[in-house]
Formats: sequence, C-alpha cells, structure tokens
Amino acid sequence: MHNGVLWNHLRAVQRQAAVAAVLAALAAVPDLRLAEPGEFSRRAHANGKMDLAEVEGLADLIAAETEAQRKQAFGLASGALSRRVEGWRARLVRALMLVEAGVDFSDEGDVPDSLLAPARAEARHLADELAQAIADARRGERVRDGMTVAIAGPPNAGKSTLLNRLAGREAAIVSAIPGTTRDLLEVHLDLGGQAVTLIDMAGLRETEDAIEAEGVRRARARAASADLVLWLSPDDSPPPPDLPESVPVRTKSDLWGPGAFSGEAGQSGDGEARPVAISAATGAGVEVLVALLSRRAEALTGREPALVTRARQREALEGALAHLERAQANAADELLAEDLRLAARALDRVVGRVDVEDVLDALFRSFCIGK
Repeated sequence: MHNGVLWNHLRAVQRQAAVAAVLAALAAVPDLRLAEPGEFSRRAHANGKMDLAEVEGLADLIAAETEAQRKQAFGLASGALSRRVEGWRARLVRALMLVEAGVDFSDEGDVPDSLLAPARAEARHLADELAQAIADARRGERVRDGMTVAIAGPPNAGKSTLLNRLAGREAAIVSAIPGTTRDLLEVHLDLGGQAVTLIDMAGLRETEDAIEAEGVRRARARAASADLVLWLSPDDSPPPPDLPESVPVRTKSDLWGPGAFSGEAGQSGDGEARPVAISAATGAGVEVLVALLSRRAEALTGREPALVTRARQREALEGALAHLERAQANAADELLAEDLRLAARALDRVVGRVDVEDVLDALFRSFCIGK
C-alpha cells in the first residue's frame, strides 16, 4: 500500500480478531517489526509532510476528550498555526532583506533611510501581532489541559460529596468525621464540551494535626493557582481573606427549612454574589452549579479555537517577540539585522525547523503504536 503522507510502501494491519495469532505469524517474517509509537508521524515529519506544530496537533487530536479540545487540535493539525508562522517569517525575511540592503548601500545618501524605515515599521507590526497571539495562548493551553476548579470550604461542608456527585462515582471518601480529606484529589470531567478538572481538598481550618495541616497548606496553594474556586459552606461562612475570589456555594439545602432560597446564583440587593444553593446528597441545585461551571469554562476558553495551544509554542513566540522588541531599540543597522535573524530562528522553532530532536523524542513517545 502506498501512503501519500509518508511516501513509503507499508501495510497497515487493523483487525480485532486473532490479533495475537497474526502478530505471532508476522514476527516470524524476516525484517518485519511492529511500528514504534508515533513512528508513522515521525516519518511524515522527517519527509517534510508535517511540521512540528501539526504533529503536536495530531497528538492532541488523538488525546482529545471534549469537543472543544477536538476542534482546537484539528485546527492545529490542519496547519492553522503553521500558516500564520510562515506568514510572519516571510514578512521578517523581507524586512531583513531591506535592512541588509540598507547596510550594503550605506554610502548612497538617503537610500538606507528609504529601506530601513519600512523594515523597522514591519518589525513593530510583527511584534504587535506576536504579542496578541501570546496573550491568547493561555486560553489555548486551558482548553488543552482543562479548566481547573478548586472545591474549597471548611471541614464537612460537602466538598467530597459534591465531587462524587459531579463525577458520577465514588471518587472521594465521604465521612462525617471532620478532616477526612487530607490530600488533593483530581477528577477530570467533560462539562458541556469543555474539559474541567475538579480538585477536592482538605477543609480549611487551623489544626494541630501535622498531616492535616500539610493538607490545608497544599489546599491553599492549589486554590491559589486554580482557574476557579468554589467556596462551599452550609452556613454562609465567608472564605478566608487569602483565598482568591470565589463562587459561593451554600450546601446541604436538604437540611434547611422549606422556602429558604432557590438554587439560582445571582446578585443580592446589596450587590454581593448570592450563593448557589445545592444539596450534593440529593442532587438538588447541582444542575444550576453545572450550568454555571459550563458558562465560566466557555468564558475562559472562548468559542473559537486558539492559535497557540502549548507552552512550547508560546515560549518560542516569546523568544521571537523579545528579539523584535530589541530590534526596535537598536540604532545600529547591523544589530537590527541580527535581531531580525534571531526572531526568524525563534519562529522556526515553532514549526520544528531547528533544535527539536529532544522535543520530537518526547512527543512521539506519547503516541500509540504506529500513528
């Protein structure tokens, strides 16, 4: 079979029945072996059929668990970032050509100014575009990795019960004994097509128990880095002042008297956030909380796929931007040319033209067999 992507002659075997027997028979054939993880994609990259950003998109597409992740990965695998980078690089090369021409004709009076001014202007425009792409990168990374939601509150506020309710399984131990949860527990969910990581944690309180105190310390640190914090409390007790801004959730509504208040979130008369009222035990109000989480996730990730989706891509663009910013500050034409060259080299790293062997090794190991 001739593969148009790999430009190699190969045979793909994909049958469920008698797999072990087929593999055993094939293993006896001289010079025949199983493909290594990611080997086909690596060959496609080596043959110039896929660049590094597209390979990363394919890896993300294979690993996608939500619709938002699938759409974003498909865009990357289809070359959305690669085409943008190629456009940026082509403009950089044209600017560099003008600068080098200006240096070559530096003894021709006003010729250098007519060449260097457009080059510096192009460097400014490119810097603005790269800065915008970098600013949007956190959104792409959040879609890929999932929005993190910390479930915080005092002991026995119903945090573990809520985690189990949302996960649809007994992921966390639930006990009436305060301080049962000591370590962080993460559960990955698909909420309305968005990837969300829920984090159950120790109840926040002062304690003399050394192990529980370590759990509380980790809980505070994880809440500080989360995208969203749910503050659970059965009695409207406020969150600690050092906790990031949080969504108030009043729990154990099944134990209240009739007509206390509904599960709907909103604003109270004095402008304070009105808690979402839930009972994790019965499920009352939980659908309101899920809808709120879905809205927050969509607000953080946006409706359209991001251009930059990985920290590696963002860091390469940050390197290019740093050189462009330095180029604008350089008065010497020769230094301007060097910074433009370094910016182009940084863009090359996005698509894998230079210094990417270690990246490729790690990336292809994450693929399944073949691919």
